[in-house]
Amino acid sequence: MEQWRVNPVVKTQMLIRKPVDTVFEAFIDPDVTTKFWFTKSSGRLQAGTTVRWDWEMYGVSDILKVKEMEENNRFRIEWSDRTETEWIFIPIEESGTLVTITSFGFTGNNEEIISRAIDDMGGYTMVLCGLKAWLEHGIELNLVADKAPDDNVAR
Repeated sequence: MEQWRVNPVVKTQMLIRKPVDTVFEAFIDPDVTTKFWFTKSSGRLQAGTTVRWDWEMYGVSDILKVKEMEENNRFRIEWSDRTETEWIFIPIEESGTLVTITSFGFTGNNEEIISRAIDDMGGYTMVLCGLKAWLEHGIELNLVADKAPDDNVAR
C-alpha cells in the first residue's frame, strides 16, 4: 500500500507601512536584512546569483540561489535543500506594502516535511514582525537571536 505524502505550502503576510521600493530593498540588501533576520550575507540578491546567509549566533548558514527577481514586485529563491521561497510585494494605499512570503517544495518523510513547514511558518512570521519594527519604528528586536537563546548562549 502506497503511503500518503504531505505537500504543504506555507504562506504568511503582513502590511508594512513603507513604500514598496523600501520594503523590497530591505530583503535584497544585506545591510538592511541583517537588522531583522540573518547576521551576515555574501552579497545582495540579484537574479541568477548564489548567496550565502549566516546566522552566526547559531553557527548556521545556507547557500541559496536567486531563481527569479522582478524589482519591487517579487523574487524567488531556492535553498540548498531545494525548498523554495517566494516574496511578493503589493503596494497598499499610498505608503504601505503587503508582503507575502510563500514557502514550498519541502523534502523528507512526512514528519520532517510537517516539522519544516511549521518551522517556516513561525520563522517567516517572525521575520515579517522584525521587518515591520525596523522599517516603521527603527527598532531592532533581535527576534531571530532571541527565539532560541539556549542554542546560542554558549557561543
